[in-house]
Amino acid sequence: MDYTGADDVRTALGIDNWRKLSKDHVLQLVAMMPDLDKDVRLAVLKQLPEIQKILVKAMTTVRKVHEATLASNDKSQENDYQGRREARASIIAQLERDDLDPETRRHLNDLLMQLSDKDAEKDSENKRYLDRWMTKSAISVTAGVVLVGVAIGGKVGLQQGGPLRKS
Repeated sequence: MDYTGADDVRTALGIDNWRKLSKDHVLQLVAMMPDLDKDVRLAVLKQLPEIQKILVKAMTTVRKVHEATLASNDKSQENDYQGRREARASIIAQLERDDLDPETRRHLNDLLMQLSDKDAEKDSENKRYLDRWMTKSAISVTAGVVLVGVAIGGKVGLQQGGPLRKS
């Protein structure tokens, strides 16, 4: 289909105004950009404030979810560590007793070592979790940058066969 203006592109996306541009529509728009005539692309760019509003709203939502998730993670992490600190204090108090036989003392020391190992496991698990969140955030930011880059006139080759084309 030949697009003669931004309205044709909007109609092809199946929306009656640019404020109704959804995430799916943004992906369609990105795929269409390389096929648009320069003047049509510029006409669509004039709608960029609407697109920017959508991107800003999406990024704000991602940031809020990210912050809430991190806060929840911190609280969960602290609760987990607090439980082990209490258990550790109880074991240490028992180890301070003079009437313990060597086998009980070894067992209590083994429990202390297990608690330390659990702390290390929890720390590693938390780092993997945070890394996944950072990766998701980076992907979101990259998607926004790609959209702007394509809108300005770049081509995106997501497949080895070349840039995306409209169906």
